[in-house]
Amino acid sequence: MRELQARLALFSAIEGGHIFWSQEIAGNGAEYVYKKLNAGGYDSVKYGKTIERVRAANPKEIAASIANAGAKFIIPETEQWPEQLNELAAIPIGLVVKGDIEILKEPGLAIVGTRNPTPYGVRNAGDFAAGFVDREWTIISGGAYGIDSAAHKGALIAEGSTVAVLAAGIDVAYPAGNARLFAEIAENGALVSEVIPGSHAIPSRFLTRNRIIAGLAQATLVVEAAFRSGSLRTARDAAELMRPVMAIPGPITAPTSEGCHRLIGERAAEIVTSVADAVELISSL
Repeated sequence: MRELQARLALFSAIEGGHIFWSQEIAGNGAEYVYKKLNAGGYDSVKYGKTIERVRAANPKEIAASIANAGAKFIIPETEQWPEQLNELAAIPIGLVVKGDIEILKEPGLAIVGTRNPTPYGVRNAGDFAAGFVDREWTIISGGAYGIDSAAHKGALIAEGSTVAVLAAGIDVAYPAGNARLFAEIAENGALVSEVIPGSHAIPSRFLTRNRIIAGLAQATLVVEAAFRSGSLRTARDAAELMRPVMAIPGPITAPTSEGCHRLIGERAAEIVTSVADAVELISSL
């Protein structure tokens, strides 16, 4: 079995972000891991469900479902693969991409934040997105309501490119209200997914996709975030990669800015108050 076919089978059977399997595949190759799983070479009790899923996987059917969704499947061995993802602790087995694959290699700024922003946050997300687009950067976010959507829209309004990393299959509009936005992103950038088409979003996938947002971007900006927020996970993923992390301050009484203030207070993020600030910070590192 070839590497691509093996990765398709493993991609459908193993949940993204699994460090053990990522390291096994990176160290031995997907074909080796696939054959060893099929032959019962791994603990059948610990990895029983994974073995069952791999044995049931049909690479041709998986490839067809991706093609039918108007997308492509890329792996670390393909030319279009964004090499910055290879710095992650859990490198994706592969990615399903709809749109301009080449854009994944361009300089990108991740803009993340709460799903329930204030007008202040929405405005800042859009303004920072437009400002970086003017400097020929791609805007990367998660396609969710709130700050994510504001960032994507800011990039599109400025006639730039944006990338949405989804927690569901490439053909599943989640959230449903962003279906039209996703169509625009696919035309002016790219949609990215770490699960096979038809897969629904589950809580754990939002956390694992955050590392891809951080991994694709050269820097990460948190606009508004509650004290406990998935956006902080993205910021910490970026910090682990030794990439710039920035946060916009808000009113000290605003719950939607508590996460940003926490990052700034812990010195996990640099405070920025303008696009010029952010550009200067990134350029100085």
